[in-house]
Amino acid sequence: MKNIYCIGELLIDFVAEKQGKDLSKANEFSKKAGGAPANVACAISKLGGKGIFIGCVGDDPFGKFLLNVLEEAEVDISLVQKSEVFTTMAFVSNDEDGERDFVFSRGADRELKYDSSLKIKFKDNMVHFGAATALLGGNLEDAYNRYFFDALTQKSFISFDPNYRVDLWKGKEDIFIKKCMPFIQKSNLCKFSLDEAFLISKMDTLEEACQYLHDIGAPIIVITLGGDGTYISMANFKTTVKSIKVDPVDTTGAGDAFIGCLLKQISGLDNWDKLHEKPETLRDMVALANRAGAITTTKYGAINALPTQNQLVS
Repeated sequence: MKNIYCIGELLIDFVAEKQGKDLSKANEFSKKAGGAPANVACAISKLGGKGIFIGCVGDDPFGKFLLNVLEEAEVDISLVQKSEVFTTMAFVSNDEDGERDFVFSRGADRELKYDSSLKIKFKDNMVHFGAATALLGGNLEDAYNRYFFDALTQKSFISFDPNYRVDLWKGKEDIFIKKCMPFIQKSNLCKFSLDEAFLISKMDTLEEACQYLHDIGAPIIVITLGGDGTYISMANFKTTVKSIKVDPVDTTGAGDAFIGCLLKQISGLDNWDKLHEKPETLRDMVALANRAGAITTTKYGAINALPTQNQLVS
């Protein structure tokens, strides 16, 4: 089984309780561990894979809390850096219709410094790039791009998830798309939500969006469709894999559970070419990953809701 290095942000989500979307009226907050790449590392490790997180937190109580959460999920945190800058925080408030108020206080996540000694660790392993804050500048973006080059030169299996956040890129969507392009061009696997596929491709249908993304260079595309499952698109194979029916209570982290489960399965292959030679292998993997994503929506909180291997197959 290959190591899977997940690069990006780890932060605190403060979720407002007992009121609508107006943060100015919020008095009570729940502290949650957040950050899509960290969620993916947890999903991998909770399923028995080798999830390794690369990121930066503050050398403060919130950073300690976050690292404790990852350790409890059996994620390897030996490559996490600590900064004198305070841990990154997001304050979120939602109403019953899904409308939200959002304030982002960026801190230590942007301070991740490139470490050239990691290059050899990537050799013949897997590297997942989750882009939620990694394209917002700072040392993190520099390190992120350099690690991407390292992964390419070391023949890593590269996975990319744009993790588009409306609140972070409002009015700067074209910049976000431009920064995503090199990763889409060179990654072995790209995972998108339907909205992300439409945003980046500027197409109106699923098929047109996939063709555009393939033309850029993406060889394997998986597009999550919520309760409708996942669409797989490869050069000579296209299908929709249905998901299981559940009663969702919180969709946070479902996409991270999906891609974490998928990468964990791919890490067990002795030859990644099997995904192209026998596309039904990928189809079966996506079916199980759909199950992981669905199970995650049945509990509150992203990391706490991620399934273990026993929960996934029971």
